[in-house]
Amino acid sequence: MTHAIGDQVSEAHAHQSKAMFAWVWFSLLVLTAVEVFLAYNQVFTPGKMLGVLMALSIVKSALIIGYFMHLKFEYGPMKFVLMASLVACLVLMCVFFPDAYRVAAKEVFQQ
Repeated sequence: MTHAIGDQVSEAHAHQSKAMFAWVWFSLLVLTAVEVFLAYNQVFTPGKMLGVLMALSIVKSALIIGYFMHLKFEYGPMKFVLMASLVACLVLMCVFFPDAYRVAAKEVFQQ
């Protein structure tokens, strides 16, 4: 007899302890402290700083989505739908982001 998908997800999530969530929270706290330290001390050039801060933010968002939003315990196709939506949003941002430069450049040249 097969279990409902919701039962499988609940069962997978039930095996996680509060200590694991505490470690995830602590790692998020440490990553935030590293970001604040880097931002205030200007350790890298602005281009490298942006790359490092973006990488740290991606790691933090992956931890939040995976553990606190429970995606780690979700049904496989649900993960695929979320990742496909994320890719679609990023593609749309890349398509329309250069338009913002056009608007900003137009304002600069009008002055």
